Amino acid sequence: MSAEDLEKYETEMELKLYREYRDVVGLFKYVIETERRFYLTNDYDLQVHSVQGEVFFEVSMADAWVWDMYRPARFVRKVRVLTFKDVNIEELAKSDLELPSDDSAFGN
Repeated sequence: MSAEDLEKYETEMELKLYREYRDVVGLFKYVIETERRFYLTNDYDLQVHSVQGEVFFEVSMADAWVWDMYRPARFVRKVRVLTFKDVNIEELAKSDLELPSDDSAFGN
């Protein structure tokens, strides 16, 4: 596989993932972003832990969708994330759920 073929494959996978995101975002209430992943969920629990002066976060989610183009299935029943990095949690407003209907974000 050439570098050009690989780049084309990754571009197609990103477009497919964007389309899936566009189709499912209306089903969820929260966006949760960690240093490694981006999740959509309706239910989460955030715990802040401190051990010997080090602070870390534990985020548990149920029935989530994960933005990861390398996963064969993006819907997951339970997710538990432990991280020393920031966790961003946003509640989606109704207007946030209105995405463009075309693929203009990918130059198509």
